[in-house]
Amino acid sequence: MTGTTLRELWDRGEDTLGGWCVIPSGFGAEMMGRCGFDWVCVDTQHGLIGYDQMAAMLQALSVTGTPALVRVPWNGPDHIMKALDAGAQGVIVPMVNTAEDARRAVGAAKYPPLGTRSWGPIRASLDVPGYSAELANGRTVVAAMIETPDGVRNLDEILSVPGVDAVYIGPSDLALGHGMTPTLNVTEPEHERLIKAILDGCKKHGVVAGIHCDRYETVRRWRDLGFQMFAMASDAALMRGAATAAIQEFRQGRPQRTAPQGGGGYA
Repeated sequence: MTGTTLRELWDRGEDTLGGWCVIPSGFGAEMMGRCGFDWVCVDTQHGLIGYDQMAAMLQALSVTGTPALVRVPWNGPDHIMKALDAGAQGVIVPMVNTAEDARRAVGAAKYPPLGTRSWGPIRASLDVPGYSAELANGRTVVAAMIETPDGVRNLDEILSVPGVDAVYIGPSDLALGHGMTPTLNVTEPEHERLIKAILDGCKKHGVVAGIHCDRYETVRRWRDLGFQMFAMASDAALMRGAATAAIQEFRQGRPQRTAPQGGGGYA
């Protein structure tokens, strides 16, 4: 996927599988970028990653040619602008609950006249020949996380905001906010109904529907319904799972087939 932007993949109608980085490591990000993911997200909300590490991880992903997203800590213009200035192709914005929240996120991500992003692409311009405000506005992806009761209630208004390119569902927060157990393994009918309602809204508005997953079977389940954007486990969870499997095989002569318990889907 070297040299191909995430928007170009979506414009071709391709489903995309992303890697998820929670470990603050440039080398770790480079390794994830070299695995063949369509995109890799640097998680500065729930990962252990600060701004300095984020910038180094974006540099490492740039070496691999893998489109990089940043999940920002919150819907703040400082977080969004700094992530994009550091070279992210787009942002995943948590807890978008209203149309105004969506407009705030898009505004911070886009240069005038489409938004209020200030000029300072300190790294963003290095990999993009002829970088300009217009070109950046066309490349930059904004994914809003719908994960609260307010977000679900206001879904139609949120998806009507120009510049919202994708919705990314965090099933755990979606469940938690609706009084259910946080999990990526969706079994409760009401939990599934909420996810399908968000998917239907995305289809109605022509917005890419994304969802956080724990394993390939979960990806396949949601892909069959029409989701197009997936992340499957984090760098920490993948490392822990592979290490556990190696130890299990050594001690018992057979590989561990399930992920180790704990970590809440992140580790």
